Amino acid sequence: MDSNKLNLNSLFKCFFFILASFLSVSGHSHHHGHDSHLFSFKPTKLFVFGDSYSDTGNNRKSQASSWKFPYGITFPGKPTGRFSDGRVLTDFLAKFVGVKSPIPYQWRKVVGYKHLKYGMNFAHGGTGVFNTLVMDPNMTVQINAFNNLISHSVFTPKDLESAVALVTVAGNDYGAYIFRNGTAEGFPGFITSVVNQLYVNLKQIHELGVKKIAVTALEPLGCLPPATAASSFQQCNGTQNALVNLHNLLLQQAVAKLNNETSKDSNIIILDLYSSFMSVFKNKGDPLGTIKFENPLKPCCVGTSSGHSCGSVNENGTKMYSICGKPESAFFWDDAHPTQQGWQAVYLALKDTLHQLIY
Repeated sequence: MDSNKLNLNSLFKCFFFILASFLSVSGHSHHHGHDSHLFSFKPTKLFVFGDSYSDTGNNRKSQASSWKFPYGITFPGKPTGRFSDGRVLTDFLAKFVGVKSPIPYQWRKVVGYKHLKYGMNFAHGGTGVFNTLVMDPNMTVQINAFNNLISHSVFTPKDLESAVALVTVAGNDYGAYIFRNGTAEGFPGFITSVVNQLYVNLKQIHELGVKKIAVTALEPLGCLPPATAASSFQQCNGTQNALVNLHNLLLQQAVAKLNNETSKDSNIIILDLYSSFMSVFKNKGDPLGTIKFENPLKPCCVGTSSGHSCGSVNENGTKMYSICGKPESAFFWDDAHPTQQGWQAVYLALKDTLHQLIY
C-alpha cells in the first residue's frame, strides 16, 4: 500500500502543475494558407475546447501566471495569456488549416462579432471533462457555450460545415481524482469514466455540426518535469506513463466507435501527443534534425525556491524564478508546458496525422 501511496503522490505532483498552470495563446498576426491547396476540404473556422494546452486567453488575468512576465517573451514579446514563451498547439493547428487563431470566448464582446470569422476558442486552463479543482468551465460547459452561440445564429450551419474542432483535455481530471484521495485500485475505473465522458463530449461537438475533429491523446505525464526532477531530468516515470497508456488505448477505442457511428463526411482523429512527445525526447529534437534540445526533459523557467514557480515574485516584487539562456534550446518552458520550439517539434511530428484530418 505504501508504494501505491508513493506513486499516487508522485503522480499528483505531476498533475498538480498542469492543474495549477494556465496556458493561453494569442493569434498569429497574419493569414497562413500555404498548405491549404493540398486539400479538397477548405476549413474556414477553428473551434477549440479543453484545457491549458489549447487555451488562448480565457483565464482571468488576476489569477493566471500566464499573464505575467516572462510568459510570451519569445512571441509576441510580452505576456498575452498563453502559458509558454511563445506560440503553442492552437497556433500551429490554425496555421496548418489556414486560419488565424480564433478569439478566446471571454473576449468575444470586447472585440465584436466581426472578429469571430475564424471561429472561437472555449478552452480554459485547469479544466477537464468533469469538474476539477478550479472553478472553471468543464468540457460540457464549454460545449454549452458553443451551442448557445449557434442558437443565437452567431455561427450558422454553413459555418460549422467548413469548421475544424480541436479538443485537448483529461490530465486535470486525474489530478483532481488524486487530490480527492482517489485510490490506485480505482484508477482504471476512473480512467474509463473520463474517456466515456470525453466520448459524449466529442459526440456533442459532432452533433452540433462540426464534422472534422482532432482530439489529443494524453501526453506522457511521467516525462513532465515534476516527474523527472528526481533523476535530474534524465528519466521518465514508467508507472505514470502506464496510466496514460490506458487512457490513450481507451480513447482510441472510443474514437473508432464514434467514427463508425458517424457519416462518411465526418473524420475524428487522434493527435498522438504521447508518441510525438516521446519521439522528440528520443531525438532531442524533431526527426529531421532541424530542431535541437540540449536536455528535452529539463524546463527552461523554474522557481528559485520551494513554493515558487515560473513568473513568481515575492512581496517586494523581486522575481523568484530563473530562465534558461536560450528558450529555443528547451522543450519544456515550465513544469507542464512546452516552449514555442517544443510545440514546433511536436507539430512537425503530428503533421502527417493532420493531413488525414483535412482531405
